[in-house]
Amino acid sequence: MGERWNASPQLSGLCMKTSEQTNPKVPETDSRHHSHLIWAVLTALALRLVVVGFVYQDFLVHGRDHWEFGYEMGKIAYSIAHGHGFSNPYWIDTGPTAMMTPVFPYLMSVVFSLFGAYTKAAALAVLSFNCLVSALTCIPIFLLARNSFGLRTAIGAVWTWAFFPYAIYFSANSMWYHSLVALLLTLLLLIASHLETTIRLWMWAGFGFLWGFAALTTPVVLAVVPFLGGWVCYRLHRNGRNWKMPAATAVFALIAAVAPWMLRNYRVFHHPVFLKDNFWMEVCVGNLGNAPHWWNDAVHPAGNNAELAEFRQLGELGYMLRERQQALAFIQGHPGIYLWRSFRRVVYMWTGFWSLRPEYLREEPLDLANTFFCTTFTVLAMTGLYKALRSSRNAAMPYALVLLAFPLVYYLTHSEISYRLPIEPGLVVLASFAVVSRHKPILRIPSFGKKSDSNIPPPDCKRGSTVS
Repeated sequence: MGERWNASPQLSGLCMKTSEQTNPKVPETDSRHHSHLIWAVLTALALRLVVVGFVYQDFLVHGRDHWEFGYEMGKIAYSIAHGHGFSNPYWIDTGPTAMMTPVFPYLMSVVFSLFGAYTKAAALAVLSFNCLVSALTCIPIFLLARNSFGLRTAIGAVWTWAFFPYAIYFSANSMWYHSLVALLLTLLLLIASHLETTIRLWMWAGFGFLWGFAALTTPVVLAVVPFLGGWVCYRLHRNGRNWKMPAATAVFALIAAVAPWMLRNYRVFHHPVFLKDNFWMEVCVGNLGNAPHWWNDAVHPAGNNAELAEFRQLGELGYMLRERQQALAFIQGHPGIYLWRSFRRVVYMWTGFWSLRPEYLREEPLDLANTFFCTTFTVLAMTGLYKALRSSRNAAMPYALVLLAFPLVYYLTHSEISYRLPIEPGLVVLASFAVVSRHKPILRIPSFGKKSDSNIPPPDCKRGSTVS
């Protein structure tokens, strides 16, 4: 511990004693730390690709027209690749859809165009892409942890991510976008830490555009925007800077990024659709009926042929309107049950525990082991957050806000362990800090090793202002 990191020569001169201002071993030290990062990325990629070699055949099942190959994502990608546009999320012709946002289906459609639909090569390409994305997440994890908590935490966090079971499993054994969202959300958290010290509008515009791209991957990330964006603006205000123009620039860039997709939805459905239209269907899946599972497939078109027939007959928007009516009727008629199930989803998100009923455990035979691991890791990460908040609220608050905001929609609809993968990088950083921290104050520095705006006040130079 106790490594000292300088955002700039000026900051070094303000916060360090004269005897600590020079260190001839810095280039050698930086090189060693960069090698840690490179080896962590390569190790993470290799581990994930090894797992792909064992599991990829599970996605080549022919049933329901290759339904296991990406589920709705794969069906939409197939439709795009074969010239039918963004449509048909199931194995029958149902027409244009807004059940998914465009980024990942279009990426998968490129894979289909290059390697063929539902082929072995396509499966390996999609899974390898997710593995690569997960391995590259080591980079923002390292930078974020180093800037917030110091080098020992950064090294611990990056190696933890390389071997982290959830990161390996949900990249190597999933054709969903969770790994991509984890990378994007970690990048956004890293950029936000830098924007606390700058009002350069091009950077704020890039911040907003990246939020828009993440929203076009999954709109769930938008729940974080008011919390994390509000915190960054508050920090600018505390530094005596005008936050209104940067914030407006970021909001404009975000809207510009998502506007074409929203315009597409309006032109196709002749009705406003905000990014996706399946929110109320997900509420029904997680609440209607008395299924022992956190997912009731009997009320979902993919699990019930009668529901699929209704989907086709009513059309997508008509079906979603019916789902909205059913969901609201259930919530109004059974508020206590809905609140209880929402509470269970909160518990499940953070512990992995859902039920001890035999019929549930038959479906999820590894659930008890998963509950032990998930709960233990959550406790460790929350310990790190508690220590961080005591050391430096400014360093810890962005993590707390992301952990608070991101899962909110899943508490209302239904939850899966894979849904928390986008916030796992933050949890890994906090858990690593819990292990290596020594309760020393934390020096907040700009990210990327660049100088902040010259008229931003430097951090308070208190006794012992070192990076823990």
